[in-house]
Amino acid sequence: MSTTLIVTNDFPPRQGGIETFVHEMAVRVPGNDVVVYTSAEPGAEAYDATLPFPVVRDRSRMLLPTGRVTRRAVELARAHGCDRVWFGAAAPLAAMAPALRRGGVRRLVATTHGHEIWWARTPGARSLLRRIGAHCDVVTYLGEYTRRRIAPALGPDASLSRLVPGVDPSLFRPSPAARRAVRAQFGLGDAPVVLCVARLVPRKGQDALIRALPAIRRRVPGTALLLVGQGPDEARLRRLAESHAPGAVVFAGGHRHADTAPFYAAADVFAMPCRTRRAGLEAEGLGIVFLEASATELPVVAGDSGGAPDAVRPGRTGAVVDGRDLPALADAVARFLEDPSRAGEFGRAWVQQQWSWDATADRLNALLAGEAQPVRT
Repeated sequence: MSTTLIVTNDFPPRQGGIETFVHEMAVRVPGNDVVVYTSAEPGAEAYDATLPFPVVRDRSRMLLPTGRVTRRAVELARAHGCDRVWFGAAAPLAAMAPALRRGGVRRLVATTHGHEIWWARTPGARSLLRRIGAHCDVVTYLGEYTRRRIAPALGPDASLSRLVPGVDPSLFRPSPAARRAVRAQFGLGDAPVVLCVARLVPRKGQDALIRALPAIRRRVPGTALLLVGQGPDEARLRRLAESHAPGAVVFAGGHRHADTAPFYAAADVFAMPCRTRRAGLEAEGLGIVFLEASATELPVVAGDSGGAPDAVRPGRTGAVVDGRDLPALADAVARFLEDPSRAGEFGRAWVQQQWSWDATADRLNALLAGEAQPVRT
């Protein structure tokens, strides 16, 4: 039986989209024949004890492909008999691929999530991507947006394969009980609710939602904006909310990924008008939150940043708008509030058919086994 070593900085209890992706893949490795090598994190000991496989925490809060970390990864692969390695995020850790290969690992797969676009456009970092492309058996990408931007940097020897995140429809689903509970907790009553679940940073577009809220409320009186997440932009967003829509914006704070599901159930529309910043260096890789909203039968309004449009079926599950176009944003949100049934049931069926964690895990395991056919750049 083959054993897989997962090398990653992104693993619970740390929260985020990549962390969720890596966790969902780890728990689906056949026979739990997996070892995770990851960075230190507060609260990790209690979390790791709940898992059916070993998690080895480095002393550092951030793994980098230094000599020490590389030697440790090779030692772990040998000690646990790992013949496969999956890098949960390709850059920069997959730079360790040559050393792991020399240490006896037969198959190496690295996954990209979108931030590698910055690496691809930065001269020094670009050379690291070239090394990763040359020494990993497969590099995976989320969609065409990221593939087009990273493939040239990975070089002509790289083999690429699409690997998308998934959604658990048993968790993200309509729930009248959760809807009542969240609305009662935050004093939302029967108000029309627009939800955004995202880190509070400028590129996610919460500020645009706040600025558009007065126009939305003129068409759909009483609409409230529910923001779930935390981040460095919170103070600015609170000031903006006080000046544009006092009393109409609820800051619900950050929550573990699984604990965000009730917030979707409480909402009527999901919106995250993400926008590309810094000349393309900050862009949305995909946007799993749009898929979670669709699974909960919510219409979605997405910004046109990066790969976000890949997570929306315009006219069927929602709409894609320019995240900086406030009138277009307000109109799209208001239209769905006026008729939320437009996208509900189709969106859930689409997610169940096309965005399954089980299907993604099967694909990854086939790539690790050398059974799936990648493509050359």
